[in-house]
Amino acid sequence: MIVRKPLAFLFLLTLIPGPLQAQTAAQPAVFGYTDFSKEAALEQKFLAIPDAKLAGQELKTLTAEPHMAATPEDRKTAEYVAQKFRAAGLDTEIVPFRVLLNQPKVVRVEAYNPAGNLLMSGPTREQVPGDPFDDNSRVVMPFNGSSGSGDVTGEVVYANYGRLEDFDQLAAQHVDLHGKIVIVRYGSNFRGVKVYIAEQRGAAGVLIYSDPQDDGYYKGDAYPIGPWRPDTGVQRGSVQYLFKYPGDPETPGVASTPDLPDSARVSPDGNQPHIISIPISYKDASPILQALKGPSVPQGWQGALPFRYHVGPGGVKVHLVSQQDYQRRTIWDVIGKVKGTDFPDEWVVAGNHRDAWVYGAVDPNSGTAAMLEAVHGIGNLLHQGWRPKRTMIFCSWDAEEEGLMGSTEWVEQHAKELENAVIYINVDVAVSGPEFSAAAVPSLKQFIREVARSVPSPMGSSVYEVWRNSHSAGNEHRPSNAPPDNEARVGDLGSGSDFTPFLQHVGVPSTDIGSSGPYGVYHSVFDNYAWYVMNADPHFVYLQQMARVFGLEALRMADTDVLPYDYGTYAREISSYLDTAKRKAADSKLSSLDFGPVMAAAARFDAAAQKVRGLQLAPTGDAARLNQALRQAETALISPEGLPNRPWYRHTIYAPGEYTGYAAVVIPGVNEGIEAKDHNRAAQQLTVLAQALDRAAKALNSAQ
Repeated sequence: MIVRKPLAFLFLLTLIPGPLQAQTAAQPAVFGYTDFSKEAALEQKFLAIPDAKLAGQELKTLTAEPHMAATPEDRKTAEYVAQKFRAAGLDTEIVPFRVLLNQPKVVRVEAYNPAGNLLMSGPTREQVPGDPFDDNSRVVMPFNGSSGSGDVTGEVVYANYGRLEDFDQLAAQHVDLHGKIVIVRYGSNFRGVKVYIAEQRGAAGVLIYSDPQDDGYYKGDAYPIGPWRPDTGVQRGSVQYLFKYPGDPETPGVASTPDLPDSARVSPDGNQPHIISIPISYKDASPILQALKGPSVPQGWQGALPFRYHVGPGGVKVHLVSQQDYQRRTIWDVIGKVKGTDFPDEWVVAGNHRDAWVYGAVDPNSGTAAMLEAVHGIGNLLHQGWRPKRTMIFCSWDAEEEGLMGSTEWVEQHAKELENAVIYINVDVAVSGPEFSAAAVPSLKQFIREVARSVPSPMGSSVYEVWRNSHSAGNEHRPSNAPPDNEARVGDLGSGSDFTPFLQHVGVPSTDIGSSGPYGVYHSVFDNYAWYVMNADPHFVYLQQMARVFGLEALRMADTDVLPYDYGTYAREISSYLDTAKRKAADSKLSSLDFGPVMAAAARFDAAAQKVRGLQLAPTGDAARLNQALRQAETALISPEGLPNRPWYRHTIYAPGEYTGYAAVVIPGVNEGIEAKDHNRAAQQLTVLAQALDRAAKALNSAQ
């Protein structure tokens, strides 16, 4: 549960000059700066500007209407963000792309018992007593982006979370899925993976529901009493095969600009399911699951609905109708720039998506409000005459929910310029509660910690101290890993948000931040302003906190003398990944794989990292050359050929898992070859990885 502070305490907190709370009398040295005193004074000015009340007003404006991508309401939010960017002094444009999107015409689910009696008909409209937003006629019916169209009837089989191991367990029990309707619960993997495996196993359709064990009454009071999902709440979402490639499904690797000819487009078949998938509430899932016969579920498959679950088939048939209107539709990114004075070709890029399945108070517009207040702070500095050394670019992405489309198309359009981008800073689900978390490439994990040390927390100390003491497990986009020396945990970057094309396609070092809490209304009509004020952040002090962290990341990286990448940590983490992979190979009876060359390459990368660390701490000579070498090391980890079976993903160290979707698979080419028990593939990927590590070491050594 959220611990609420007395109102008087929170009010007083907003009056205290927050930036001073996180500072000591003696300004500490900051990695990357030869003399941090001037920057420290600038940062104090910045930290005083983001305003909790203004952030709350911006959130209210952004969430006034449902604004799914490519709708008129979505265009209005683009214009609002552009107006805010321009007011801050950013050179701003609204950038359109034409992408293939579906919108629902008919979505219907009907369940019958063997006698032909109707058990349920839905999807039931989302509604709770007293919610001021759930009755808007523009609320889109529950549907899945990238769903197939059709009209199918079949027996039902329950497949738990729809993980690979769940489907394998059904196969081991000789449950045939051909022609069946598979019902799975949300959680443990990306929804598109659930549909992907179901289609591979011959299913005719998929129902995805939210079990109360995972985000409903089993967790605590349901909305409108508490923060958890009520019985009619539905999690919409894309089922595009993002683990193959994100973005416009017709233009992998190519920007889908409005003037792109049809001849440059491809069939989207490899990126989208052919079968129907429909999201439903646990109110609608309950009569289906309760009527289901067959074996009792295995240990761990039982949810929280008040009856014993069964695997099926038998006892119930479901009729699914899905009529999806697929068209090339216009989406709108908003891009605001401040040209750098010293290194204009070196970009600091910071972004958040703006589109939402419905209102999107937490996801994504807590992030948009935080970004607008960060831009407000940067604008204040600009109006005082300050200019950044590097070019700063703030981005409001569109159509992220349908498949990271706005960010991916922009990255594909600017791939050459992004070779010089020094960081991509992402925020998405910025605030659903008070627990800060972060993920980053290893070279930026300490950078995130240092920024968090400089920002005050509404809890009374720095963001970093509260974060370190919270032992937060992160969220789906920010999985945790073991931190060094009692430091705050920083996760690895998987997928599911807009850092994906930056890091995993073109190799821009990236970070992702957020502040989480009990949040059961993800992707539903109830993720609205009323829920947010009641449950997440009543006085918007965490929006203010996130604006400060987000903006300070951009500000500090824009002006740093030496890029503050920590490649020693990168090398240590890669070595640990290799040790784990070697053990996994032995367990998989692939012990004949030769890890010697890649281990030697990792050692050379580590040695180069140690040498360049000395130059970063005591820079002499050509700083531009040093920074170029530091930046090229990340790009060197990109494989031109990409990963086997999904070449759009080119990073040799991090990628979303083919069967997880969100969570990162480390050294993915190697590990996925081992998991497939494919000796030749794993061996080939060990060579690819060794070559990438040697390229990275060579890049670092070029700074000598």
